This record gives sequence, C-alpha cells and structure tokens, in this order.
Amino acid sequence: MWNIIIPIITLIVGLVIGFAVGVFYLRKQLEKMQSNPEMLQKMAKQMGYNMNKQQIQRAQHMMKNQNRPGRR
Repeated sequence: MWNIIIPIITLIVGLVIGFAVGVFYLRKQLEKMQSNPEMLQKMAKQMGYNMNKQQIQRAQHMMKNQNRPGRR
C-alpha cells in the first residue's frame, strides 16, 4: 500500500513546488523586462513582432501599471 501512496504524494508535492518556482521565475523575468527595453524587444521579435521605441515604451508603461497594487 505504501508503495502506491508515497509516489503519488511525491508527484503532487513536486508539481506544486515546480509550479511555484515557475511562477516566481516568470515574475522575475517580467520585472526585468519592465526596466530593460532590449529584453522586451527581443521577446517581441521571438513572437514575430517588430516594435519601435514608442511601442516598447507603451508596453513597459502598461506592464508597470498592471503591477500596481490596489488597482480597480
């Protein structure tokens, strides 16, 4: 019986920890993009978009506004 329960619990714990680490990493990358226009432009090119300076500034402004607490 323990041969079935322990692997299932380990899998669930691993998924939860992996998800938490992934969210933390993604948030840090988004924070870096807010202050680094080259990084934002590189990501846009990988997605198939070519952004000029005005579009990059607008995207950075939108990202900063999304992270403000107490919005709505």
